[in-house]
Amino acid sequence: MNRRWYDSNEYTKQALSLLKDMDEDKRRALSRDLTTVVRQIKEMHEEDEEQEVSIGIDRVLGLYKISNSRRWYDKVSVLSYALKTMSTLPQEDFYNIMEGISTSLSA
Repeated sequence: MNRRWYDSNEYTKQALSLLKDMDEDKRRALSRDLTTVVRQIKEMHEEDEEQEVSIGIDRVLGLYKISNSRRWYDKVSVLSYALKTMSTLPQEDFYNIMEGISTSLSA
């Protein structure tokens, strides 16, 4: 059983690990870019009324813990906001973003 909400997906786990080790200025810049991308994806989904949004119980629990500011990424307000915003995306979009982060930061 995974203890952390992001351990259930390898790309999410790797992306957060890479973000944690990233220079703070770069992390903030990437977080702002993520928020922009998420907004664009949400706008695309607004046109698709049948798109279901289900963030899942693990992500809900993760969001609750973010609100308590207990984890490292909670203390970086721009990143915390980006993660909260991303958590409202359909799961496939969320995982695609995490895969993109993981792939681009690993290169």
